[in-house]
Amino acid sequence: MTSSASHAPTHAEAFSPGGVGNIGVGFDLLGHTIHGPGDRAIVQRVPAPGVHITGVHGDAHGASTLPLDATRNTAGRALLSLLEATGAAHGFELELHKGIALGSGLGGSAASAVAAVVAGNALLQAPLPRMALYPHALAGEAVATDSVQGDNVGPMLTGGIALATPDRLLRLDAPELWCAVVHPHFVLETRHARAVLAQPYPLAQVVRHGTHLALFLTGLARGDHELIAAGLQDILVEPRRAPLVPGFAAVKAAAMDHGALGASLSGAGPSVFGWFATRDHAARALQAMRGAFADAGLDSQGWVGPVNGPRAELVRSWTGG
Repeated sequence: MTSSASHAPTHAEAFSPGGVGNIGVGFDLLGHTIHGPGDRAIVQRVPAPGVHITGVHGDAHGASTLPLDATRNTAGRALLSLLEATGAAHGFELELHKGIALGSGLGGSAASAVAAVVAGNALLQAPLPRMALYPHALAGEAVATDSVQGDNVGPMLTGGIALATPDRLLRLDAPELWCAVVHPHFVLETRHARAVLAQPYPLAQVVRHGTHLALFLTGLARGDHELIAAGLQDILVEPRRAPLVPGFAAVKAAAMDHGALGASLSGAGPSVFGWFATRDHAARALQAMRGAFADAGLDSQGWVGPVNGPRAELVRSWTGG
């Protein structure tokens, strides 16, 4: 039962979708959400200060290994940040239900953090505006990545495509496009995927990458598929990470052969995404991409949905046990 104004809620449940971080060309800056797996957070306001995680559930790979210590859990740390910033005298109890596998490249750590702050915010005496939740979601995500980047938490808060810097979050307009995402049953930890990026890049390569990013963003703003395709080429990060994903070259080729405007790793990988002009092209490519992973010895699952995907939402709030 949804709370009324005369009965402030003590419990809230929120859902956050997964997402495609980086969108290839926008490393640590761009991302969009997907219709597919997501995480749920159930939060209860309690008198004791701090955050107590009562359990992490779900069939998603790795869910049972997540820490219950709030300072080491992305959702717990996000709620701690929210409490500290608002000066709340109460605390939270948190129960997580994981639908996104760990190390999948679909933003699982971010989805937990975002679902938690959306639910927790609903229980504050004076809930914050949606965009004000961004720094708290970032604080949570940093637990998993050892860095501050919003390419996953940003779009989960805004929906669709977001440009997310450490101190600014903007939703970007985009034409009607479709995304196919394939997740192989293979784990690639974000820290490992970031480690291969440690060596510096030649200036000429950085300039070419900047050119692609500019073309891509201009294409989005103008709704120009040709410019989007010209820009959706990751010459910076993808070449170093591709060897970490079995069958990546064949999976990307399958997407491009079926009309993709571009294709690359989703987040740190191993999931792979492609953008398409129509749902039909995306659906056909999805099967071909899964087939390419199968040829590499990996089972997979996949989803097709609009690039302008959903945002995290409050599912329900209520009073009592």
